Amino acid sequence: MTEDEDAAVTAQLLTAAREALELFHEVHVDDDGALSFRHGEVPCAVQAMRLAEGLTVLSLTCVVAWDLPEDPKLAVSSAERAGQGLFGTLGVVHTERGMDVTLRYAFPAEGLRTEPLSTLLMLVVSTASQLRTELLASAEGGA
Repeated sequence: MTEDEDAAVTAQLLTAAREALELFHEVHVDDDGALSFRHGEVPCAVQAMRLAEGLTVLSLTCVVAWDLPEDPKLAVSSAERAGQGLFGTLGVVHTERGMDVTLRYAFPAEGLRTEPLSTLLMLVVSTASQLRTELLASAEGGA
């Protein structure tokens, strides 16, 4: 497996992901080939990596919320919600301005047709948008 082969396989998978996402979103292709788009108010990015021959994965990261107030209840609620998710891992990062919450999901995607790939991606970003609504409501309720 050469670097050129890796690059070709990941480029092909990112093209498939772009086509799947463009059914619902305007997609920007970054200089490094990564994809970025917004689902409502949730910014998202997609990258591809080839882990082994026949195993190329897409990694989708959604920034669910940022600069949330430092609230232990909100952090616990986010952690509990993360344990309930089928499509993604929720992460909480504490910053100087508060808490940032991301949703990440990586999955083998080589060979998926446009429609199933689109469905899977939309399940993840829809979850991210739902989580954003819940977290912002909780943050406002706690304020």
